[in-house]
Amino acid sequence: MSSSTDAAARFGALPGRPGKIIAIHLSYSSRADQRGRRPEAPSYFFKPSSSVGVSGGTIERPAGTELLAFEGEIALIIGAPVRRVAMADAWSHVGWVTASNDFGLYDLRANDKGSNVRSKGGDGFTPIGPVLLDARSIDPGALRVRTWVNGALAQDDTTAGLIFPLAQLVADLSQHFTLEEGDVILTGTPAGSSVVEPGDVVEVEVDSPARGLSSGRLVTTVTQGTASFDGSLGSLPSVDDTQRAEAWGSPAATVVERESEATEAPVLTPQLRAKLMRVPVAGLSAQLRKRGLNSVTIDGVRPMHPGTKIVGTAKTLRFVPGREDLFASHGGGYNAQKRAFDAVGDSEIIVIEARGETGSGTLGDILALRAKARGAAGIITDGGVRDYDAVAAIGIPVFSAGAHPAVLGRKHVPWDIDVTIGCGGTTVQPGDVIVGDGDGVIVIPPALAEEVADAALAQEDEDAYVAEQVAAGHPVDGLFPMNAEWKARYDAWRATR
Repeated sequence: MSSSTDAAARFGALPGRPGKIIAIHLSYSSRADQRGRRPEAPSYFFKPSSSVGVSGGTIERPAGTELLAFEGEIALIIGAPVRRVAMADAWSHVGWVTASNDFGLYDLRANDKGSNVRSKGGDGFTPIGPVLLDARSIDPGALRVRTWVNGALAQDDTTAGLIFPLAQLVADLSQHFTLEEGDVILTGTPAGSSVVEPGDVVEVEVDSPARGLSSGRLVTTVTQGTASFDGSLGSLPSVDDTQRAEAWGSPAATVVERESEATEAPVLTPQLRAKLMRVPVAGLSAQLRKRGLNSVTIDGVRPMHPGTKIVGTAKTLRFVPGREDLFASHGGGYNAQKRAFDAVGDSEIIVIEARGETGSGTLGDILALRAKARGAAGIITDGGVRDYDAVAAIGIPVFSAGAHPAVLGRKHVPWDIDVTIGCGGTTVQPGDVIVGDGDGVIVIPPALAEEVADAALAQEDEDAYVAEQVAAGHPVDGLFPMNAEWKARYDAWRATR
């Protein structure tokens, strides 16, 4: 496809290529309430015309980023040039109304200082269309905007909920520069904007219910990019809890999203955790072996602190063997390693696949400190630990293959999180129950965790009885394991307790 043909396709839903795309920061009461701030006057930013996309198109989430957020909006398209127009006459200069999606990458927002040049200027970050509604045929105070993600309604609001009426935006902007035919004004998004991931499909529709007119659904599919940002040229992606909360919609929404799987299937309840804290790994291993599971130990790792007991669910992080070109594309910026430590939840254990390669560190003191601050139950790596003494001083439980002073890039490339991995010779899946002590670390399938814990506790009681009898001078023959006679004695003893 030639560049001219490509441009024709990109701007096919518009009168032509817009000279300007102006977007407002905050305009709906519902969004202002969600953000906890209400502007006294509208404020704006520009988006490049190269960011325009079409219905049925895609948007790429760049490698090394996590916070791509959708914002369903009403787009106004100027029909006639206007300069310094009064609010009462402003709407007559709007030619068309349609749907738009003001996508933004919150990973880049902190360094844009409100300009949103990089965070909202990417190719395809402003899909518009598909149908233009004649502005003369609709009431600007009675428009509706709705957004769906994978078929589920995420946003639903009307222009009655605007802080600043649509005509005010046109009049205000015309005070400062000429609005030309084809210029686009993105009029803000209501509450409900949130993060989308590769594979998600976002649809936006603007309609006039009273007139039965609709823009049709503007459809965009999110894809995963492979190219990452070059830190030698400019700022790299970076997020914190504030950016996450704003991208997801609120701090509560962030927590709900991160813990949604645990909420749907709370495998590791406080009661189960308490049971597993009482049972030695050796006892759990025996019970799993009885159920045909022998390949469930993470071999070659030892606790950093003697006497450590660790119980939690697996948050997985995968490293692949070091390769210079892959480290250049995946090792810098907000890479998989940093994302894992930033996203680990309360009672989760970060389990790292390092292929048993101990020739470099797989974490250091800063990341260990972040995991502790997040409430992680611990860290397990079949690779090395850098800043070993500093990590030990932080106090978070760590099981590793030992210490090594080298940085990650010597042997590893951080590749992916929340995937099935191999650690210490066994397979670990996200959400597996992990228990570790001085004997080692074991992986328990979640569906078996309660059953295995109860059986191991029962076996612990039996073993305690046997130990008591041996200490009293009884021979182990017939007692360990118990024959029928000793089993009857044990049952009678247990009934009295």
